[in-house]
Amino acid sequence: MDITTGLFYTFAAILLFAAFRVITARSTVHAALFLVLAFFSASCLWMMLSAEFLAITLVLVYVGAVMVLFLFVVMMLDINADGFREGFWKHLPLAGLVGALIALQMALVLMRGFNLEAPEPTPLALEMGNTRLLGIQIYTNYLYQLQLAAVLLLVAIIAAIALTLRERKESRHMGPAEQVLAKKADRLRIVKVAPTVEQPSAPNSPSSPEPPAGGKGAAP
Repeated sequence: MDITTGLFYTFAAILLFAAFRVITARSTVHAALFLVLAFFSASCLWMMLSAEFLAITLVLVYVGAVMVLFLFVVMMLDINADGFREGFWKHLPLAGLVGALIALQMALVLMRGFNLEAPEPTPLALEMGNTRLLGIQIYTNYLYQLQLAAVLLLVAIIAAIALTLRERKESRHMGPAEQVLAKKADRLRIVKVAPTVEQPSAPNSPSSPEPPAGGKGAAP
């Protein structure tokens, strides 16, 4: 067994272990970190298959953006996942059977393609590189499929925003149109108030003395 085969089996074993820990880890943060490890192992496998563009895209998009955002959301919300895991081991045999059937179907479909001998790359392909050839194929032969996928993703984003949008009565918000049309006169009102001068009181002014109880001027 050469070094390439050994690295393939190593990254494949790490990928399977990380994927298994994603669904068995008790902490959602640990599950997200294991998913990052799974993505990184998959990108290493893509790199070994000379698919550099897919490997870098997997690292930058999923590991560098999606999973970091997911970790921030999990840590801020502090979701209790104990209720989600009730009955996990009860349904594990059925889930394993379904997963085995899916893996068997994928193997039957892809095994024929794996047995085919790859054609020798032309000098032009070696000179242009994998990424440029992939771009030429996507934007020439598969342009309509790419646009259809972009429209489907746009519809999915709009549907996700529409489903999660909730208006709360206790929250204060303002429409963007009102914010754009706002003027200074609508937000600030200057009121002229006449100045008032307070009369200072005498510091040592004697108070009116009270008449003595038995003296002159007292009531008879």
